[in-house]
Amino acid sequence: MRTLRQTLTALLLAAVTATAWSAETASQDSLQPLINAGDKKLAFDWPMVTIGTGEYAEGPTGVTVFRFARRVLAAVDVRGGGPGTVNTDYLRLGYNVPEVDTVVFSGGSWYGLESTTAAATALKDDGVRSGNWDNISLSVGAIIYDFGDRRLNEIYPDKRLAQAALRAAQPGVFPLGAQGAGRSARTGQFFGCNVHSGQGGAYRQVGPVKIAAFTVVNAFGVVTDRDGKVVACNPGANWPQPLRPTDLLAGMPDSRKPGWQPPKEAARNTTVSLIVVNQTLDPALLQRIAVQVHTSMARGLQPFATEYDGDVLYAISTGEVDDKTPGALASVDLGVIAGEVMWDAILSSVPEQPKAFQPNKRFKVAAADLQKYAGDYKFSDIVTVRVSAEGGKLVAQATGARDAFAIKKAAAVELQPVAQGDFTVPGRYPLNVRFADGKLILNPGHWEQIGVK
Repeated sequence: MRTLRQTLTALLLAAVTATAWSAETASQDSLQPLINAGDKKLAFDWPMVTIGTGEYAEGPTGVTVFRFARRVLAAVDVRGGGPGTVNTDYLRLGYNVPEVDTVVFSGGSWYGLESTTAAATALKDDGVRSGNWDNISLSVGAIIYDFGDRRLNEIYPDKRLAQAALRAAQPGVFPLGAQGAGRSARTGQFFGCNVHSGQGGAYRQVGPVKIAAFTVVNAFGVVTDRDGKVVACNPGANWPQPLRPTDLLAGMPDSRKPGWQPPKEAARNTTVSLIVVNQTLDPALLQRIAVQVHTSMARGLQPFATEYDGDVLYAISTGEVDDKTPGALASVDLGVIAGEVMWDAILSSVPEQPKAFQPNKRFKVAAADLQKYAGDYKFSDIVTVRVSAEGGKLVAQATGARDAFAIKKAAAVELQPVAQGDFTVPGRYPLNVRFADGKLILNPGHWEQIGVK
């Protein structure tokens, strides 16, 4: 049960809204947590499972914490070539003792592993667990890579954010899409699709048996629906429509040549997942369900578990329904159904993709406005963009350590006018640009990045 202090802290943090970030003053310690954000949410009836999400909009990046009403039994299955996890080896020992308090998913790559240990220390600080050997809090977790070319800073989910999310955990509510740990997730980089992704969840009850699946989809491959179609992609020129993974995979290696070309740099991708059942299972059967469900995910993510993925799946049994209870499922049936629920979760992770601005050749930007927009805009210590007025047009060039999406260091690019203050850089990965109040906003909206003169 929450203390009064914990409740007040959760309410205060939930009321905090994201503020515009000044690159000149921002620091990790100055960031304001945004708790349990998102308009689209999965609702389900299961008091044992509480969930809290925390985000730093300035990243954007975030964390998702699953907290259980009492200790639960856990297993883990790890695939892919680059996992980042906490306490997985302990779960592999196969002790038949419910010991796990929380499962934590986080952005921030290996820096985000701090989120998992932070959940454990919060339970200690709040008096839920102690330092006695039989009462130490146990948190397990995994991270996704959400740095690189998908955002213009290196903000990461930290201890403060994870503990705020844990203390604000609520039963039966899970934000879908680009929220929590999935705030800057991306899919399809293997084929150059490079679309926004997020976290997904699904729930099903069969008689007395409850099954919930949660996943943060940051896959190198593409999300595939049950009709065999790619759910979201920035396609190359002359790609077949509707786009199917079978076309892309059968077209290898040509599907990765010009016209099918993915980014040249090495990618870092991971899908981290959690399957929760209320039926009692011994460690061996719970482990088998983890393997079975994780394997089934290759239908919804193609290709799956590549060397650039670090896929991790945790399986939890809350032990609320005895396996001898009328209506309990055989473990193999439970695994099959859980695999279908996980596919639903994968599909629900895909957010609505932003719309590209369309250039307006009839719109003329006043000379005074061109001069007003010109200047150097700092997004972070690693990204600065110089905007110049040249020949009645605006051009932009990255001058910091890294590119700024379609605005590269190598050469200036024209910002094509759309409307007053709005511009675009067309292309396979179009860039929306907005000037407002002395700021340069790239991709205004849910994934915006703000630079200050």
